[in-house]
Amino acid sequence: MAVQRFGGWAVRACVAAVVFLTAQPPNRLTAQDTSAIDRGVRIGIIYRPGVRPGLVMLPRTGGGVGLDTVRAIVARDLDYSDRFEIITLPGGDSIRLAASGTPSRTTTSRRSSSSGMSGGARAASGTLNYPLYQALGADFALDITRVGDTTLATLHDIAAAGIRRTVRANLPRPGDPDFRQAVHRLADQAVQAALGAPGIGATRVLFVRDGKVYQIDQDGADQKLVSSTDRQAMSPAWAADGRRFAYMEFQAGKGWLYLQEMATGKRIPVSTTGTALDFTPAFSPDQQTMVFSRATEEGTDLYSINVKNNCCLRRLTVGRFSDNLSPTFSPDGQRIAFVSTRPGLPQIYVMAADGTDQQLFAPFDYGVTGSSNAPEWSPDGQSVAFHRDVAGTLQVFVLDVRTRTVRQLTSVGRNEDPTWAPDSRHLAFVSDRSGYRQLWIIDLDTGRIRPLLQQSGARLPAWSPRLSEAPSTTP
Repeated sequence: MAVQRFGGWAVRACVAAVVFLTAQPPNRLTAQDTSAIDRGVRIGIIYRPGVRPGLVMLPRTGGGVGLDTVRAIVARDLDYSDRFEIITLPGGDSIRLAASGTPSRTTTSRRSSSSGMSGGARAASGTLNYPLYQALGADFALDITRVGDTTLATLHDIAAAGIRRTVRANLPRPGDPDFRQAVHRLADQAVQAALGAPGIGATRVLFVRDGKVYQIDQDGADQKLVSSTDRQAMSPAWAADGRRFAYMEFQAGKGWLYLQEMATGKRIPVSTTGTALDFTPAFSPDQQTMVFSRATEEGTDLYSINVKNNCCLRRLTVGRFSDNLSPTFSPDGQRIAFVSTRPGLPQIYVMAADGTDQQLFAPFDYGVTGSSNAPEWSPDGQSVAFHRDVAGTLQVFVLDVRTRTVRQLTSVGRNEDPTWAPDSRHLAFVSDRSGYRQLWIIDLDTGRIRPLLQQSGARLPAWSPRLSEAPSTTP
């Protein structure tokens, strides 16, 4: 569940006041960042034994309207999953990939009469040159074909010399609003068939630019405006089912919280908000409760409200000369991490969902560690990502929930506002490493970093859960 921030600011009397103060370098931490930018599918046969399973997209062309587009989207999703070493083979007849007299174990009744067919020519029937693929470092081969109106994604297990699974999908036509998400879901099913865990292809990222909320697919395509109003919007946050999101809107110097449906653009105000400056909403995992920050003359504190019944406002923190903001729920709904200025500088705290048992969460050293802001709990519950001031600039850190140790992920440029993908291994964040503020994605397992959106001015990203359907949004 993606929980969003308000740019790391505490707010008093409806006026945002920066809580990023001077900072000194923190404890020595191992940075995982890299300045190398991987911008797309790798070209050529690239395989590092013992790292990740090798996967070949069988070289096909044609096969019906839009099938080449389907193959391209699936190939990109598999690459961006960072779970495979993508082995790109030349097309045509430059390498003979079918095996003469080497049928699949699962398709012995369907033999090829030709031993000279190229890689995809008989893939659906399983007649591949498995020993050759194995020699090239491949563990899997994926073939995408079409039979009638049905698109087939056939995953070959190279070591077993047979078909592991065939995924069938009736895809919308190219140009249909749901086409790309349907293809992303096909790619996710291929990942699940290979590794037992779904991919993150069928996900989107909300972000703010010029006071409006936009969405973009996780592969950087299909950017759309989703705000249904011209007023300034901030702090987007997804609901757990991906069918709606919450955000804050400025009106007459106050902050109103709204819920908006992704499919229709219909929005409704959250009751009891708008009397002060309300911001940084966060849904509970069961979607019945929303916790948010409220700034008044007395300070900034966290409140909860029952959004299922649109009632029952409850105060969770009492600042007493400190500010409490930017809540994020644990996946089990039992705890809330948040930012508090009670130590002097903003730091990451945690409490029970009812506001009890408030305590420091992410360790820091007085006079050494800088401000910490924008926490987000990972979907697997094991980590909390946040950004911290390091020698006057912001870097992304990850807190291990069990050991309460932190590690630094980034080191190049200014990096802030991390948000988790549903696989708990990818983070989207804002960085000026290229010279201006863009959205980037980092894979925590490999350290690979890629740009998500190369337009400037993006802020406050929020990564969606996996989207079982692809709701079209009409602002």
